[in-house]
Amino acid sequence: MSVVGPVVVIGAGPAGLAAALELRRRGVARVLVLERETEPGGIPRHAQHQGFGLRDLRRPLSGPRYARRYAELATAAGAELRTETMVTGWSPSGPLEVTGPSGRETLEPAAVVLATGCRERPRPARLVPGSRPEGVITTGALQQLVYLKGLSPGTRALVVGAEHVSFSALLTLAHGGARAVGMVTELARHQSLALFRAGAALRFRAPLWTRTALSEIHGRPRVEEVELTDLDSGAVRRVACDTVVFTADWIPDHELAVMAALAMDAGTRGPAVDAALRTSRPGVFAAGNLLHGAETADVAALGGLHAGAAAAAFVATGQGWPDARIPIECEPPLRWIAPNAVVPGAGRPPRGRFALRSSDFLSRPRIEIAQGSRTLWVGRIARLVPGRSASLPHSWTQAVDPSAEAVRVRVAAAG
Repeated sequence: MSVVGPVVVIGAGPAGLAAALELRRRGVARVLVLERETEPGGIPRHAQHQGFGLRDLRRPLSGPRYARRYAELATAAGAELRTETMVTGWSPSGPLEVTGPSGRETLEPAAVVLATGCRERPRPARLVPGSRPEGVITTGALQQLVYLKGLSPGTRALVVGAEHVSFSALLTLAHGGARAVGMVTELARHQSLALFRAGAALRFRAPLWTRTALSEIHGRPRVEEVELTDLDSGAVRRVACDTVVFTADWIPDHELAVMAALAMDAGTRGPAVDAALRTSRPGVFAAGNLLHGAETADVAALGGLHAGAAAAAFVATGQGWPDARIPIECEPPLRWIAPNAVVPGAGRPPRGRFALRSSDFLSRPRIEIAQGSRTLWVGRIARLVPGRSASLPHSWTQAVDPSAEAVRVRVAAAG
């Protein structure tokens, strides 16, 4: 069976649901949301802590309540949600092949919004040697184990990472009856807010070992101990534990983007997009943490609203797709910028700003944006912290020459 014409949103996390909501608000007649999980809502539905919804819904909610609220809003607006449904085929020039509980079908959408999110890299992708015991998981798996299945993750856990989500893992472990024996990061200090670190130290009393690598995992059939290596001295410490939680180190779920032959950004490893969140393929938009792993759920949702508005305008006007895209490239120690392409007339990026990430800790760096020999913008920002985004203004995009070379962003001087 072939169905023609809906706007299809792939992914029912905050970005996808927000995009569907905005599409319906702007008069798109049929909006279809595809979600491979059994319930909509994405990661927030198994993140029990408070603080969701502050930027977008203007109220503090728990993760599950936040997920339910967006699903309710999208459904009430008239979007059709299909769970347990996956895109199983999508050629560079062909339709979507979709498989769900009712069987297989082919969709020829008027537009597509990709909102497939991101995930933490598991142990195999991080190349940590040792045996292969049970008890090695990511934060996402930990939250599902504790909050959705009501199971214990173990009794003594090592947390690998020191970003926001790493401190969230401490709370989840406590809810599951486990004690954190420590946190470990290869960086010089933690990457979260000072308040989070202080609160974690007081409540959980878990030591934070900086400039330290998880070098081996041992145990059979379950984790028994790990080896930690001090990166400065080379000293090795053995720590007894029965659980290892890998946190952060995000990678976008970009398999569909690759399948569709979208141009990808080397820094984010997600689709390259302009300020309107248009990809290189006509009619295909992208939003949320597929583009910038990983921002908070409300930032992802605001990006979804932005993509929904742009997709609705595309469907309503039948406007053409830009041919010229000027890439934005980052020089080390900068890792990536999002959005990462400039197109004349694309308008403001989501939230009126570009997100910038660094591999190093920098205090009051002077950032320069240039195109060839022309400087487009120079300014200082308060700080750059690995794993956290800083904001750059968007006004400089008006000075970009659409016929010239790539725009480059670099650190001109560090404070």
